[in-house]
Amino acid sequence: MKRVLLLIVMIGAVVCGHAYAGSEQTGKPSFTPEAIAHFSKSVEKYAASEGARAFIIARRGRPEQELPQGIRFTHTAIAIYSNIELDNGDIAKGYAIHNLYQDAEHQDVSHLITDYPVDFFWGAYALEAGLIIPSSDVQEALIDMYAQDKAKQVHNPRYSVIANPFNSQRQNCTEYTLDVVNAAVYSTTNIAQLKANAKAYFLPQKVHMSRAKLGLASMFSKGVTTRDHGRKIETTTFGSLARYMDKYELATQAVVFKQDGKTEIL
Repeated sequence: MKRVLLLIVMIGAVVCGHAYAGSEQTGKPSFTPEAIAHFSKSVEKYAASEGARAFIIARRGRPEQELPQGIRFTHTAIAIYSNIELDNGDIAKGYAIHNLYQDAEHQDVSHLITDYPVDFFWGAYALEAGLIIPSSDVQEALIDMYAQDKAKQVHNPRYSVIANPFNSQRQNCTEYTLDVVNAAVYSTTNIAQLKANAKAYFLPQKVHMSRAKLGLASMFSKGVTTRDHGRKIETTTFGSLARYMDKYELATQAVVFKQDGKTEIL
């Protein structure tokens, strides 16, 4: 039983599982509130210094040694510089983070939820962030997507942690981010067209785990299924998204932002 539970933890860590991957909306913090707030503010300042009004952000919710090969982050979302209403009714400027979160009770269902940097990093295992700064044109298109409330049109609430990015049967947080980016780039929310474009240009991350083990895990978690896959088991990750955006000049940089303020270029 311990081996089965560990297997489920690892699979959940692939992209954005619930408690297993630290991609739940809330969770027990691994750091003090002060440390989380300080890091969150540092991420915001860095993004602002790079002229980012819209960017892609990722966090890690598990120890790095527990993550499958090729996976560094476990949850991905889109941050938009916005007017934010404070508890006292005042309006402040800051980054609102637009997430696809797995449902706490129904693991094969997801919801779109907007939160803020402190909320985003509250359940992070490590105070480091993956950041992709889109090109200015892509930033403008992303801002328009949210201003017109179109991003929700590409949301698929049928969730799987290893969703196949080339069809619309299931979706995870990073595939949703890819779909939103492509919707912005191609100026369409037509799902069939978005999936055709992804198939033509996007190179997904291979899931380095046997189909038998994945099938076993699906017996214990509704959030894991291979039914939307063919012969290969591949999914969308922060790393594969960064490579895609770099290849087609959709981003100006992709970095890992560290707790000490240093950056590592991806």
